Amino acid sequence: MSSISVPAHLPAPAIPQAKRKTAKLTLWPLVAATFFMVSGGTYGTEEIIHGAGYGRGILVLLFLPVLWSLPTAFMIGELSSALPQEGGYYAWVRRGMGNFWGFQEAWLSLAASIFDMAIYPTLFVFYLAQVAPWFGIGNHGVMAGLFVVVACAALNLAGIRVVGLTSLWLFFLLSAPFALVVVLSPLRAGAFAAPHTASAATGLGLLGGVLVAMWNYMGWDNASTIAQEVERPQRTYPKAMIAAVVLVSLTYVLPFVAVYFTGIPASEFAKDGSWATIAGMIGGKINGFEWLRFLLVTGGMMSAFGMFNALVMSYSRLPLAMSWDGMLPRVFGKVSRRTKAPWVAIIVCATCWAACLGLGFQRLVTIDIMLYGASLSLEFITLVVLRIREPELKREFRVPGGLTGAVLAGAFPMALMSLALVKSGSETILGMNGLMFGGLIISAGFGLYFATAGLRRRAAVRPEIREMETAEAD
Repeated sequence: MSSISVPAHLPAPAIPQAKRKTAKLTLWPLVAATFFMVSGGTYGTEEIIHGAGYGRGILVLLFLPVLWSLPTAFMIGELSSALPQEGGYYAWVRRGMGNFWGFQEAWLSLAASIFDMAIYPTLFVFYLAQVAPWFGIGNHGVMAGLFVVVACAALNLAGIRVVGLTSLWLFFLLSAPFALVVVLSPLRAGAFAAPHTASAATGLGLLGGVLVAMWNYMGWDNASTIAQEVERPQRTYPKAMIAAVVLVSLTYVLPFVAVYFTGIPASEFAKDGSWATIAGMIGGKINGFEWLRFLLVTGGMMSAFGMFNALVMSYSRLPLAMSWDGMLPRVFGKVSRRTKAPWVAIIVCATCWAACLGLGFQRLVTIDIMLYGASLSLEFITLVVLRIREPELKREFRVPGGLTGAVLAGAFPMALMSLALVKSGSETILGMNGLMFGGLIISAGFGLYFATAGLRRRAAVRPEIREMETAEAD
């Protein structure tokens, strides 16, 4: 970590880095973990083509990385290289804009995780039931979902390197079926052609397709929360972000381009899980067995498991970092003596997400984007604020174009996020307008900040005890 001075109004980072020696995440495991935090593979992209058609859908998938993902990756690359601290985006916003906005940044991310994390065990069960229908009966699926939660919590307790290597292997395994789709599709060129339907748009429409694509391309900043557990973070993060943008974009675009030439109509992508049906069509049967469909369904289970696993690692670092700063009770700052995993934060977060499994959440894309968009906006503002307030802060990587480039980096992402606000105004969630529902969640963060004022006063009065407790936590 580069030598930096901390503004007087903020306490210094709680743990001296010399006391946190343990196995760290290297470049490619970080790329794989970022891949799962953002994407998890081609699964879940069906509504983009169903909503916008092949032509416009593929264009959306090509342009969004340039307008949405790349500026975000640049911003994360600069701030991660300048401030490689545990808690990532929370630490950046707190450094640039103070305690209040730092707390809101963490609250928005943790609130969004409620809508995000409940769906991954559900997706795991969805694919599992296609292989073993027994899990689709009664409460059997809930038990399988609990298995995902417990297994991922255990892997995270084993340490960050275990999570990174697991992500790397899962990436190769779940990508193999889609690689086969890309390879085999030319052999089936035109085999499923239907006049005037191959490029037809149905379902959500273009705007809906854009919103779903934004959801599939968001989450780049999640990897920043583990900065102190990454090897040479100042140089590793910029490389990892760019590599992950390219990787995610290819995994989305190539399978759709390949399937387009088979003539399979866009209407076949009518629901989540349609990729399994399409893989069965392309792969055909061997002795009555749809082998490629089976592989793709198995990959879907790996995708859901990998996303949940990587995001547990990311989100659990927020309570850890907040406890160091007096934003949460210091019990959340306890870490394993051997692996340095924040075991209290992992167990508490996993318990909360497990409690939500039976609620049957639908993928609330617009609300998820709304909350994520608010937190991402704070990060882009922080990028500009730190350029103005701390121009001498050492940055291994900079967003090109000076201060103007830093301002423009957030222009397209924030413009795209306004689409989510427009869309949320026309949706109803729990009996209320979606925009109002999101506003209530955001305003709740203001109340929670003032409710935790006592914790911050204690941390400010006795910072030396806080540092000793955190450094020696077990």
